[in-house]
Amino acid sequence: MARADVQPEGSRAPAPLEAPVVDGIDLPDDEQLGYRGPAACRAAGVTYRQLDYWARTGLVEPSVRNPSGSGNHRLYSFRDILVLKVVKRLLDTGVSLQQIRIAVAALRDHGVDDLATITLMSDGASVYECTSDDQVIDLMRAGQGVFGIALGSVWREVEGSLSELPSERPDAETIADHPGDELRGRRERRAAV
Repeated sequence: MARADVQPEGSRAPAPLEAPVVDGIDLPDDEQLGYRGPAACRAAGVTYRQLDYWARTGLVEPSVRNPSGSGNHRLYSFRDILVLKVVKRLLDTGVSLQQIRIAVAALRDHGVDDLATITLMSDGASVYECTSDDQVIDLMRAGQGVFGIALGSVWREVEGSLSELPSERPDAETIADHPGDELRGRRERRAAV
């Protein structure tokens, strides 16, 4: 994880996250199940327009299947949806998109299981990664942490939401039924006529 080089002496508090030196790190494909856009939107609490924009700009790209062209569906992994929900929370608290991009890039370096142990703290200008209670306390004492997002609790929220939503395998021959998928419904009605 990329970090600033300068920290207050004697402090265990982490430095603000910085942009990584290496770009293009892909999220590992830890899961073979994917969730289409409508399910990802529901679980993460974002609009389809946000989801599409973030995928096109590379903020959060679907790691199970990221096709180009029309007629193909993006498939988001559990990890992708967890990151989408974190992005939404950071945006809602006023963190800049530039800082969010840095935080997302830093989260890519972690394994899926590691994400549940991280708390992201922010003072509104910078985002800090904390992996222990002591780091959170040190940030608060230094006045650097205004709010925090415990990824473990976000993990449980996403897990609960996804348990009620349809998933599919990227190599499935038939598309899973996705209630609320208006575009698919229109296509099927048009084909039936």
